[in-house]
Amino acid sequence: MDNDIRLLRECIALAAETRQAGAHPFGALLTSGSGEVIARFGNNSPRPAGDPTQHAELRTVAHAARLLSPEELAESTLYSSAEPCVMCSGAIYWTGVGRVVYALSEVRLKELTGDDPENPTFSFPCREVFARGQRTIEVVGPLIEDEAAVPHEGFWA
Repeated sequence: MDNDIRLLRECIALAAETRQAGAHPFGALLTSGSGEVIARFGNNSPRPAGDPTQHAELRTVAHAARLLSPEELAESTLYSSAEPCVMCSGAIYWTGVGRVVYALSEVRLKELTGDDPENPTFSFPCREVFARGQRTIEVVGPLIEDEAAVPHEGFWA
C-alpha cells in the first residue's frame, strides 16, 4: 500500500505539472508487474481547444500497449490521479491492464468541476464498467482524495 500511495503522489504531481502547462489537471502512470514505470502522461486537452480523447489514462495505457505483451499488461497496474472515466475504463479494459489504483473519486471530481462544460463527467464508477467485462480488473481507490483535489482547486469554472 505504501508503494501505491507513493505512485499516486507521482500522478498528482504530474496532474499539477499538466495544469501549469495549460491542460486539464490529470496524471497517470503504468507500472509493470515488477514495479518498473513503463509510461506516464498528463492530460492533453489544452484549454480552450484540444483533443478531448487524450485523457492521461488513455494516453498511458495506449503507450504501454505498444511496449508490453498481453501477459505483461495483465500483470501491470495503472495509477491515476483521478478515477478513470467511462472512456478511459474502456481503454484500460481493451488494453488488458490487470489492476487500477486511483486517488480522486469521480464523485469528488464532480464536486470540484461542477457543471464546467470542459469536464461533463459521468457519474459512473470504473468498477461498474469493469464489472460488465469478461475478465477481472482489480480496483483500489479512492485513496488520498484531499491531496488529489489540490491540482483542481480554482481550475474549473
